[in-house]
Amino acid sequence: NKTAKERRNMTGFINPRTFRGQSIPVQFPFPPNPTETQTRLSSSSSSEVETGLRLLSNGTALYLKGPLSTRAIPAVYIMAILIGIPANVAILVMIGAKVRTVSSAILYCSLATSDLLLLLSLLLKMHYHFAGNDWTFGEVVCRLTTACFYGNLYCSAHTLACISVKRYLAVVHPFFYKSLPKRSCTAWASLAVWVVFSIAMVPELLVRQTYSIPQLGITTCHDVLPVNESSYDFLLYYNLGLTLLGFLLPLLVTAACYISIVWQLNHSHHDWSLYIKASTLVFFIFVLCFGPSSFIHFMHYVRLYSSGAENFYAYFNVAVCLCCLHSCLDPFLFVVMSRTAGAKLYFMTRKGKTLSIST
Repeated sequence: NKTAKERRNMTGFINPRTFRGQSIPVQFPFPPNPTETQTRLSSSSSSEVETGLRLLSNGTALYLKGPLSTRAIPAVYIMAILIGIPANVAILVMIGAKVRTVSSAILYCSLATSDLLLLLSLLLKMHYHFAGNDWTFGEVVCRLTTACFYGNLYCSAHTLACISVKRYLAVVHPFFYKSLPKRSCTAWASLAVWVVFSIAMVPELLVRQTYSIPQLGITTCHDVLPVNESSYDFLLYYNLGLTLLGFLLPLLVTAACYISIVWQLNHSHHDWSLYIKASTLVFFIFVLCFGPSSFIHFMHYVRLYSSGAENFYAYFNVAVCLCCLHSCLDPFLFVVMSRTAGAKLYFMTRKGKTLSIST
């Protein structure tokens, strides 16, 4: 307790994104009570002892064993999986043949792929939560699931930002947009998003993610990490950078693009009301799904740095459920945008010819 208190008072010390724990020796299988634990630990050989974590907060134990994490969150995951996987597979089949001819199809295929991978990672996370946050698939699978989950979450947000930039250029700067090599631009943008966040997930693959919690008799995956090991000190800076790059940046870009699109179309001489409504719907759902997680994630770090409080991590996990819902809504938003009357915008050139721009 003294060590944890001193660390919280250090202005240069920052904690990672997850709940905090303190490393202790643990024997497997878990003894039924603390007295027996102490007796067996003192008499066991070193080969029978592994490193576990002692929780530093009663609120963490309540969350890990409470109905919020063991019932509500996996229930949302089930709904996202049942709707999202078939819908994204259908979108991939529908637009797969158009990837080489339509530039928008490249972005939508990239979005559907990242959403599909995200939803597949939820299958293991769902089992983990329903089992009382007890991970049974091993360390390697935990690392891969964590990297797949967060990496594709960030990829989805940035691909949606790329789609909003493409629409912004088509509506606000149509002549510049017409001169662009759209297929190559969208292909390189999609590739850049995948490469950047594949590299960004490397630390998640290198750092140990599973730790036993003898107080609860479970093994967590990513939810609790030690604070008394210097190798984990960099995780806060790393996760803070991911929050700014993965959530806040695409949120700001998407907001700026859709506000400019709606403002431009409102000042047009043509009636783009249907397209404006569809764009507003897409933007509203994006903000609703990614806004809370961005704000709560950022506030989680502020509270950790200022007071050492970690209870915002539970709220962040709830907010991430909204991001997962976006992965099952994206296919339906694609259908809405592709069938609006404003799917093509027409502009008159100086020579009197009609310029058609597909958004």
